[in-house]
Amino acid sequence: MTASGPAIRLLPRLDDANRFFWTAGSKGMLEFLRCGSCRKYVHPPSPVCPYCLEGELAPEAVSGRGTILSFTVNHQQWIPGSEHYVIALVEIAEQPDVRLTTNLVGCDEADVYVSMPVEVTFEQHEDVWLPLFRQAGGGDGSGDAAGGEAGGAR
Repeated sequence: MTASGPAIRLLPRLDDANRFFWTAGSKGMLEFLRCGSCRKYVHPPSPVCPYCLEGELAPEAVSGRGTILSFTVNHQQWIPGSEHYVIALVEIAEQPDVRLTTNLVGCDEADVYVSMPVEVTFEQHEDVWLPLFRQAGGGDGSGDAAGGEAGGAR
């Protein structure tokens, strides 16, 4: 069965601290805050760099590539008619301690494995662009709401 994510998604509430993250997909980008002093990425968004406690944080695009650190296949039918879906913990290529809990889409759930290379794709709902992931190099782009190649600074 090809994973596609849950039938209904709860959307985050946008505010000044997180808007950059949830709307960067409109540009085909995955963005995280990055410290101007120590150059570490910070996620979830924070008002202060938790690494050096002194740098100014600003959104910066990453490549959109990562690796599955862990995953589970949800078989519980929380919503009538929903299919199984993969929930994955993805560490980004630029800094493995920055991780996203997300859905893996566009691949057979039996083919998912720890350390699998993945790339971001986006699913738009209202003014939110949800960062989902698919197997790197294996997607057909059908889940890429940005209309082009998913992920990253070009």
